[in-house]
Amino acid sequence: MTSAPNFPADRTVVLTGAASERGIGRSTADKLASLGWSVAIVDIDADAARTAASAIESARGIRAIGVGADVSDKASVDAAIGEIEATMPPIVGLVNLAGISSPTEFMSETVEAWDRVFAINMRGSFLVSQRVLGGMIDRKLGRIVSISSVSAQRGGGTYSKVAYSASKAAIIGFTRALAREMGEHNITVNAVAPGPIDTDIMGGTLTDERKSEMSADILMGRVGTRDDVAALISFLLSADAGYITAATYDINGGLQVS
Repeated sequence: MTSAPNFPADRTVVLTGAASERGIGRSTADKLASLGWSVAIVDIDADAARTAASAIESARGIRAIGVGADVSDKASVDAAIGEIEATMPPIVGLVNLAGISSPTEFMSETVEAWDRVFAINMRGSFLVSQRVLGGMIDRKLGRIVSISSVSAQRGGGTYSKVAYSASKAAIIGFTRALAREMGEHNITVNAVAPGPIDTDIMGGTLTDERKSEMSADILMGRVGTRDDVAALISFLLSADAGYITAATYDINGGLQVS
């Protein structure tokens, strides 16, 4: 039987792929900073990661760091997390956000493009999770949230096609199996499956016309916002969420009723 330790006031959350100003990761980083987390942004664009971290640090008065890394490359991940561990409070939270979309239809898909989608969306989640888990296991405390998609649940039907949907379905299986192994260490592992969200991942900034078209089958009558998703992720990382693990949380306005 395990017992939860005190949730530390001085703690760091690592967010991958969180440098984009209009992305879910940036909004989540800002939300978590407002709740007292120190923030580490890991992104393929090192300059953008540092800029985002500096802006959040100035706005929220917390410690923040931006680090460049290719999440699909083990050496790059090792170096980035090593820098964070050496300079920041203990890593208690991880949000696997780094991902790429793929609008290519199946019969036109190439092996190279397929492998790239899985390398970023799935291998990246594996590598970063494995790297931060050592410290979490030692401290007997951790929260991991990975981003899946309604596309995995519906079999596409949004913007991206088979490669993306398959990679995001893999995130759900990854989450459930990893949660099973990590429970004894007081580490929770959950997934979030957003529906259409007003970011640039679906082929650029959504116009009002595209938003209206996407909203036609959504019970709440609108596409989601970055802040909608950030609020859910922030809860799953909180001390209050210590009995929630191996779950996939839908946040799609009723587009997919599970």
